[in-house]
Amino acid sequence: MLAASECSISPTRGCLFLRYTNGDSVTQIEGQMTLIEGDSLTVNCSYETTQYPALFWYVQYPEEGPQLLLRASKVNDKRSNKGFEATYNQENTSFHLKKALVQDSDSALYYCALEDTVTGSELSYATGTAIKKKKYKISSG
Repeated sequence: MLAASECSISPTRGCLFLRYTNGDSVTQIEGQMTLIEGDSLTVNCSYETTQYPALFWYVQYPEEGPQLLLRASKVNDKRSNKGFEATYNQENTSFHLKKALVQDSDSALYYCALEDTVTGSELSYATGTAIKKKKYKISSG
């Protein structure tokens, strides 16, 4: 069981949170995604637990600390904020983050988390997904 938590905020590094306790865990597959403004976004989040935890999405913008984006505490709970949405899916043990049209301002790190089902006071975090905007090189003729 890993029980460490580290947060180093700098312009080049984001926050890394890891806390696996009581067999509960949360996983994000995507490490980094590069999108064009107007693309749709899905960041996958899967969890393993023996209980019904509260699930969270946090966002960390460049040079800022993590901020709560979404929280769901009941099965089939659908939450939305700033154009993002996620549904607590117990059947698939998922809480995928979606946005129909991403904007340049959505460039950030996104972390899925679940509440410790025993103590209710600690969170388990996935390693995070960086969303970056695709840069264009425009040439004039």
